[in-house]
Amino acid sequence: MRMMDFLRDKGLLLLLHLVCMCVTMGFLSMTGYTKANIILILIFWIMILFIWLLATYLQRRKYFREMEQILEKVDQRYLLGELLPDSFRLEDRLYREMIRKSNKSVIERIRQIEDEQRDYREYIESWVHEIKAPITSISLLCENRRHSLSAEDSKGIMEDFYTITLENQKIENYVDMALYYARSENVYKDYLIQDTSLDEVVCEVLNRNRLLLIQNHVSADVDCEDKVYIDRKWIAFILNQMIQNSVKYQREIPLIHIYTRKETNGVILVFEDNGTGIPAEELSRIFEKGFTGSNGRNHERSTGIGLYLCRKLCDKLGIGIGAESEYGKGTRMLLEFPISNYITREEVD
Repeated sequence: MRMMDFLRDKGLLLLLHLVCMCVTMGFLSMTGYTKANIILILIFWIMILFIWLLATYLQRRKYFREMEQILEKVDQRYLLGELLPDSFRLEDRLYREMIRKSNKSVIERIRQIEDEQRDYREYIESWVHEIKAPITSISLLCENRRHSLSAEDSKGIMEDFYTITLENQKIENYVDMALYYARSENVYKDYLIQDTSLDEVVCEVLNRNRLLLIQNHVSADVDCEDKVYIDRKWIAFILNQMIQNSVKYQREIPLIHIYTRKETNGVILVFEDNGTGIPAEELSRIFEKGFTGSNGRNHERSTGIGLYLCRKLCDKLGIGIGAESEYGKGTRMLLEFPISNYITREEVD
């Protein structure tokens, strides 16, 4: 709080004092007081007023500084009403009580919204688990029927089964996105850190998408010898989204190269393809929610959720994620898995 702001706020009070001084001077002059006595009275009046203003200013500045310090230290600032310093002023106590009532209303509303979000998230998770059962059944039926077809059966029927299986995998992928999106705010509730072989996870994800890769004639080269401490399921989902994007924006003779690179404080997983690439002006925005870019508009329909969800999950899991690309030549996605000094010492011992 600045002194000029304080004096401006006390403008009416100072004007009242000025009027009272003029009236007093006139009254004393008419009652026979000498000019020297009148001036002496005014000097004492001004000194007392000045001391009172200075003391009030210092006291109010200290009070508001305490409030600012409380705000800086508290994460949940809506609790300010409960933490305000005590004051002898009636207006401070009234303001404090009104802030408390307002904050109480805000907290109740926040709890209501959190309950609604939790109920909705639980419903989505339940729905996803329910819908996965028929998706799995369709996949098994197509696989069994395809293997049971004889040589006399039409080749077109085989192709139909391939198409149904691929479309079923797309449905499963979108269902997984809904599930992981619903769980992304509470990763810690479904998170198991373990020594994970990146080679096994990558091969598992590639095998899951084998029909998609075969249909699009995509070759994959894997060289991931390193292990990291991470949740296997969550990193598999992130890699799956990268494969889906890579296949979606492919060129002729598509190739995916997945390899790891050992660094001083961690392991970097590199997911590289020779697809269409990303324009330089769009590269910094690919992790934004809903951003599709020119590639998303030129190819099949894109939601702009996949990479946004990958970034969100990586932030929750403590994994670094980035992208490098040259338009027309390909894209390189980087996942950085940090390794703590404690784990490094254990491996050395």
